[in-house]
Formats: sequence, structure tokens, C-alpha cells
Amino acid sequence: MDNHQHHESFVKKYIFSQDHKIIGIQYGITSLLFLLFGFYLVTVMRWQLAYPMEAFPLERFVYPLLGIGVILLFIRGLKIGIHSVVGVSLILLAGVSWYVATRDENMPNRIMLPEFYNQLGAMHGTIMVFLGVVPLAVGAFGNYIVPLQIGAPDMAFPKLNMSSYWCFFVGGVTMLVSFFVPGGAANSGWTSYPPLSDIATTGQTLWLLGMVFLITSSLLGSVNFIITIVQLRAKGLSFMRLPFFVWTQFVTSFLLLLAFPPLEAAGILQLMDRVAGTSFFLPSGLVVSGDPLPANIGGGTPLLWQHLFWFLAHPEVYVLILPALGIVAEVIANNTRKPLWGYKSLVYATIFLGFMSFIVWAHHMFMTGMGSTINAFFQITTMIISIPSIVILSAMFLSLYGGSIRINTPMLFALAFLPMFGIGGLTGLPLGLSTSDIHLHDTYYVIGHFHYVVAPGTIFALFAGIYYWYPKLTKRKMNEALGKIHFWGSFVAMNVIFFPMLIQGLAGVSRRLYDGGQTYAHAQSVLYLNEVMSIGAWSLAFFQMFFIVNLFLSIKKGKEVDDNPWEATTLDWAATTSPPLAHGNFAQVPEVYRGPYEYSVPGSDKDFIPQHQQ
Repeated sequence: MDNHQHHESFVKKYIFSQDHKIIGIQYGITSLLFLLFGFYLVTVMRWQLAYPMEAFPLERFVYPLLGIGVILLFIRGLKIGIHSVVGVSLILLAGVSWYVATRDENMPNRIMLPEFYNQLGAMHGTIMVFLGVVPLAVGAFGNYIVPLQIGAPDMAFPKLNMSSYWCFFVGGVTMLVSFFVPGGAANSGWTSYPPLSDIATTGQTLWLLGMVFLITSSLLGSVNFIITIVQLRAKGLSFMRLPFFVWTQFVTSFLLLLAFPPLEAAGILQLMDRVAGTSFFLPSGLVVSGDPLPANIGGGTPLLWQHLFWFLAHPEVYVLILPALGIVAEVIANNTRKPLWGYKSLVYATIFLGFMSFIVWAHHMFMTGMGSTINAFFQITTMIISIPSIVILSAMFLSLYGGSIRINTPMLFALAFLPMFGIGGLTGLPLGLSTSDIHLHDTYYVIGHFHYVVAPGTIFALFAGIYYWYPKLTKRKMNEALGKIHFWGSFVAMNVIFFPMLIQGLAGVSRRLYDGGQTYAHAQSVLYLNEVMSIGAWSLAFFQMFFIVNLFLSIKKGKEVDDNPWEATTLDWAATTSPPLAHGNFAQVPEVYRGPYEYSVPGSDKDFIPQHQQ
């Protein structure tokens, strides 16, 4: 087959690439850098929460970034590579941090102002979700792995794929630029609720522009994934022979395609409110700082934004979770050496989960006074959507039964995902009931619940995927000792951070308080937990150093392996692109003869039979 191995310039091959593998790596590097930046913001916030109104020790946060960046930049004599890109990014992050934190409007005398704390909170949530986890889970893993697992030479529309990445990149940069404009970055939360967001500083306008680019990126990518999976599957690869990871990306693409347009429309409408004098979300009679808005402004409703936002944002939770479940399924099946338990039930549950995610959004809005009838409807649908989640989680646990389990770094992260996601799901049930939500709404309980789903949940699954598919990119394995230190340190630190949030939330401590609840009489008994959680956050940052070192050290020093080091059965391990140097994936067009997880088949002379072998 034609591998398109004609000469390409550096810019065309690595910058404006149309090869799904290079684009997947671009998404991966960019989203990991955004994740690092988003996490960095929260380490700064945790200082303010632990030691409110104390001078911020800027050097402690900036110098380590600067040092690591310089080491990465010079580690191979300034040669261009991933290490130098990350090194320059860390140096820029250190410089930006110093500039932003020394502006008097943010930290006069290094004392954090509430307005700056709000900026950090809004941008942390936005960056982690829209610039970090989703692009890593879908853009990086989806782009790199899905065409390989279905036996395709590339994505269906390579130029569309390239455009998707650059829309994502431009959107992310637009949001980061907002830190430099007068008034600073967006400060209305990651939800951008009006009317506050309609009258906020200039950074909110850049936030909205960035969101338009990010949503456009997701729409282009989702169309590409759907058509690629439907049209470019290898001969013999029926839908019920697809790896579960492909199924999760397939359903995720439909969620992105159907849920993002309402938010893009809402973002444009809010942008018009801010720059064109409209009032889609501004109510009449609004008084700002003692002055009423002009008579020609008004007639809109902030609740319209909430409906449009949460119609996207609840499916967005499953955009985060479904690819993570797909990664965990691949790792568990491979390391238990047995088929996934109930493969068809997993597929049907995933499809049903995707469908139900569109009719539960208003359980985020019980406090808006929708009425008991509508409340009852969304309570019921919320309880129903927990059923497919339980089916999937139960099938994962049952897959472990009777398996010859190999304990390695990807398996540790995959195993830890299961109880952490379980805790996240269970703690969400009280929030889906309007009565208990009255007490818990907008408290730290909500923060703890969501972070259990996304941090030790989704992000652990993404780490599992990085360790698992790393040999596919480099033909080397990551160091197991460093990987296990990274895992155990992260596992303990994340629980130290997020479990106390549940306790504070049950005590009634509200979220988004820049002093951590210090002025609340009823919060005094749980205030000590702020320092505990902050120490946990800084410890988590420390243990990520082992991952960063491992990631770059293993490129040259990792143990060399063959094309299928895990003895896996899916088509991605049959591809000849290890590492991905050429455009094209297979020496000859593969044909599929069996299901995706033929492990420990009775009568076979080995414990795995790849899909493409007769």
C-alpha cells in the first residue's frame, strides 16, 4: 500500500502535519502543558486558602519551573525536540507567573486580592477541562490510537484533523493572553454565569473567543472520528469486534457533535451582550455598583445561559469519562490475560449512557426554582443514568475475577481508577436529589465529588494510557520504578486533597471563597483541613516530577521492546509504525478474523491471539 513516504519539510511534517499520529502527539504535548499550567494555578490558590492574607512566596513557585525548564532546554545541547519545547514552555510559564503575580492589581505587597483569586479559579477550571483533559483524552489518544485500532491508514479527513488541532491551539493561547489585559483574565468561574460575566472585565471577552475556537475544534474532530470509524474499518472488523476504546471514542464524538453547538451559540450570544449592546442574558432593572443599567438594556434571562451551558456541560462529564473507561478496559483486559467480562453489555451501556447524558442537565439547576414536577423528572433521569455507569464499573471489576493479573504501572493506575471513579459517582447521587442538593449546592462537597471523577478518576486513566501506549510511540518502555513512585505518591496525595473537601462541604463551607471560609462561624471546626489539602496539592506536584523525568528519560534510556511488548491482541500493536516516522500505518492492509480480546483461549499454544491472525 502507499505509505506516502515522499519528502516533507519540517514545517509540513511536524507543525502543519496531516498525519494522525503526529497530530495526536501535538495534542498530547500541548494538552499536557496546559494541564501543567492549570495545575500550577491551583497550587497558587492553595497557598491563599491555607494561609489567607499572608505574603505569597513567589520564588518557591517560580524557581523550580525555571530550573526544570533550563535543564530540559540544555539537556541535549539546545537540539530541537519534545524536551526543548517543554523546556521553553516551562521557562515562559515561570516568566509569565512572575509578571502576573507582581502586578499590583493582582498581588499588592504579594497579598492575593479576591479578584485575582477568582481569575485563578475560573482559569483553572477552564484550562483543566477544555484545554487539558478533553484534548488529551480525545485529541491525543483518539487521534493516535483509533485509526490504528480499526486498521485505517489515517483519519478520514486529514486536513480537517490538522484544522482541529490549530483551532484548539489558537483557542488556548487566546485564553492565556487574557492574563495580560487590563483587569486580568476571566473571573466569572469556569461556568461564566451571567449577569456577572456580561459585565466582567475584558478577560471575559477573550475567554468567550477562546471557547468559540475550542468548540469549533471539537466539532471538526468529532465529525472526523465518526466518519473514520464508520467508513475506514479494516475488512472483517464489524462493530461488535471493535475494541471497547474505539466504542467509547465513537460515543464521545456524538456527544461532542450534539452538545457543543448550543454552548457555541450561547458563547456568541454572550459575546454580543458584551460588545454589541444586546441583552440576551441581562435582566431588566439590573443595578451595578449602585448605578442602574441603561433603559435600553434588559429583557434577557440569566437562566437561559444556565440551560444552554449545562446542556453541554453534563454530556461533557461523559466526554471526560468515556475515553478514560476505554483506556482502563484495554489495560485491564491485557493485564488480566482474559476477555473483558460482558463486552456487549459494556457497549450497550455506553450507548445508553451517551443518550441519557442529554436529559439530566438541569440537576445542576435545582436551586433556580424550576418547580417540583421538573425537579422530579431530572431526579429520575439522574438516578437512571447511574445504572449504565454501574454496569460498566461492575463489568470492569468482574473482569479481574479469575485473571492472571500482571501488576505494572499502567495496571496500577487502571486499578486505582475503579474505586476513585466509584467514589466520584456515589458522592454525586445526593447532588442529583433536589432535597439534599439544597444543603450541598455550591459547597466544597461539589468540588470534591467532581474532582474524584476527573482527577483520581479520569486523569489516572490517562496516565495508565500514557504508560501503556508509550512503547507504541518510542519502542521503549517507561521506567517501572519511577512509574510506581509516581503512582503511589499521586494516589495518596489526591485523596489527601479531595476527601477533606467532602467533609468541608457537609459542614456547609461554600466554594470560591478566597479566604477558604475563615470568616464563616460554622466553618471554624474544619478550617484546619485547608492546610492539609494544600500540603497534599504541593505533594502531588512533587510526585509529578517523577513522571516528567520518566517521560523524557525513557525516550533514550528506556528498555527497548518489540512492536507488541504487552502481547496484546488489538490491531494497534500490529501496526508497523513504531516509532511513527512515516505517513501510513500498516505494511499491508490488515484483515480481522476475531474479537478484540482473545486472551487465554482454550487449546491455543499461547495466551493471546491477535485480531489479524487466522
